[in-house]
Amino acid sequence: MSRWLVTVIIISAIIIVFEAYAFQAIKTLTRSKIIRYGWLLIGLLAYIHFFYVIFGYDRSSGQTREFQWAMGMLLLVLVPKVVIFLLMFGEDVVRWSQKGISFLFKEETKDLVGRRAFISKLALGLAALPFASMLYGIFKGKYNYKVLKYQLSFKDLPEAFDGLTISHITDIHSGSFDNKEKIKYGVDLINEQESDMILFTGDIVNNFAHEMDDWISMFSELKAPMGKYSILGNHDYGDYSDWKTPEDKKANFQAVKDIHPKIGFDLLLNEHRYIEKDGQKIALIGVENWGKGFNKAGDLQVASKDVQQNDFKILLSHDPSHWEYKVKEDDFNYHLTLSGHTHGLQFGIEIPGWIKWSPSKYVYKQWAGLYKEFDRYINVNRGFGYHAFPGRVGIWPEITVIELKKA
Repeated sequence: MSRWLVTVIIISAIIIVFEAYAFQAIKTLTRSKIIRYGWLLIGLLAYIHFFYVIFGYDRSSGQTREFQWAMGMLLLVLVPKVVIFLLMFGEDVVRWSQKGISFLFKEETKDLVGRRAFISKLALGLAALPFASMLYGIFKGKYNYKVLKYQLSFKDLPEAFDGLTISHITDIHSGSFDNKEKIKYGVDLINEQESDMILFTGDIVNNFAHEMDDWISMFSELKAPMGKYSILGNHDYGDYSDWKTPEDKKANFQAVKDIHPKIGFDLLLNEHRYIEKDGQKIALIGVENWGKGFNKAGDLQVASKDVQQNDFKILLSHDPSHWEYKVKEDDFNYHLTLSGHTHGLQFGIEIPGWIKWSPSKYVYKQWAGLYKEFDRYINVNRGFGYHAFPGRVGIWPEITVIELKKA
């Protein structure tokens, strides 16, 4: 039996368990067969559509919008049922524990306590929260752009760069876009920050260079007086699609790289540039993608060749695991690293000063926002676009503005 078939069987079994518990909650509240079986039918249609798309998925087409919507509908019907399952299963633990205790310690074993309508109502009420949130995330949240501003101080920042502002964007994923008006709003919002530099940290497409064709003129409107610089992300290499020939993949990769000068960005491929002002300079270093479990084309030594130890350095590296495993303790001292990649999984809860949570935190130590270790910083931008799930819930698309100050 293939691993793929085993995976499908396991996923199907989990779905059946969730559906069974959710159906019990509905049964407790209503006798209407229309509501009961309508509930099952909606879920069944979402699952059938998802598996139809998965099994009919042509990898040479990359990740299509049909795939994204199938994923979106799957999560929309499944995640609320996970909430129902947790509450209903918890009630089952109590019910069966009571029966077990009566069996062990009493002369007469008690009957299993029936389900309480209150628990079913509570489960359905709580399940409505993620359902509504995901519905908002699909239709509105993915374009709910936020501007986050940080001021960072460094003792060895050259005085000429005191007050330098950087707009950091990442993970455009143009192949997912479906609303020109909203994207135009996001691009205009970047320009409204009037930063000295714009730095982009990879994933301009999902798979194919042509995904950017309709957006080149829009993104070429980005303006920054001290330059626009960029690097590649894991999706830019075309590794998530099947290719007829190696030459086709190579040609697509070259076309992806060619996008950057078309929109006015200087693409750094394990290279650096010196940014000069008033006779002083800082080093801007850009590496190709390096990620734990991903492509490791990034080479710090090559990119930093001829950069001096005492230079102030800004590093562009798509995957924050690069900072965790290779950069943060490097004696060469990369003062500030800018990354993306995680998207904060496009799902989580963030209330400044109270809570910051996403399943992404169980995969990446640095998954969203600003971090400092060894007196060095990394900013993990939550991403401009979206991927796989066609929405964002609680983790909004981001434009970061960083001001550098002389300490």
